Amino acid sequence: MSEAIHPRELSLEDGIFLVKLARRAVEEKLISDITLKPPADTPRYMYRPGMVFTTIESYRPGGRSVLRGCIGFLSPIYSLIEATIKSALEAAFGDPRFPPVRKHELPNLVFEVTVLSMPINITREDRFSILKEIVIGRDGLIVEKGFYKGTLLPAVPVEYCWDVETFVSETCLKAGLEPDCWLKHGVEIYRYEGRVYREVKPYGDVVERDLVKEFIQACGKSLF
Repeated sequence: MSEAIHPRELSLEDGIFLVKLARRAVEEKLISDITLKPPADTPRYMYRPGMVFTTIESYRPGGRSVLRGCIGFLSPIYSLIEATIKSALEAAFGDPRFPPVRKHELPNLVFEVTVLSMPINITREDRFSILKEIVIGRDGLIVEKGFYKGTLLPAVPVEYCWDVETFVSETCLKAGLEPDCWLKHGVEIYRYEGRVYREVKPYGDVVERDLVKEFIQACGKSLF
């Protein structure tokens, strides 16, 4: 198997391609009941293994959009192109928190694709030193203990203006554990980098989000 693609290898043009692909996959399923195949113009490197999350939101002009679905892959079990299609379909139709997306919603949906790096285990004997390994705006987190596992994408702490400790605690809660679980031995903490591409509005231009800049501007905080 070839090496998993790292988000740093991608360009804005790649991100535009992936976001438009995610939207098209949902459209084809809703309109024609067709499961989209990788298009003929897919760059060859996107057939390498990749990890991706698709986030779908209901657009609110002038305000915060509302989550409509978010599903993805934390392991490189599919090629990047296949993972994008599958995560888009699961976000639209398989997120258990929401009813399946319906056709009439398409003009009001915004698609966002986050390409992930391979997770790195940052668990340390000195549990507080874990906090020094994490950068808001760069990293997503995974918390795992036995059958309990949860992740939060890099955009989440930016959108809620969390500091690092809050971010780790909220990821513990996402995993179904106590918020201080990261202090306890036997709990594994992983970080991964994410690159985020997003429609600015439904069917609008696709941009790459600068999460570090967003955090500083929106939250009035420095990362250091």
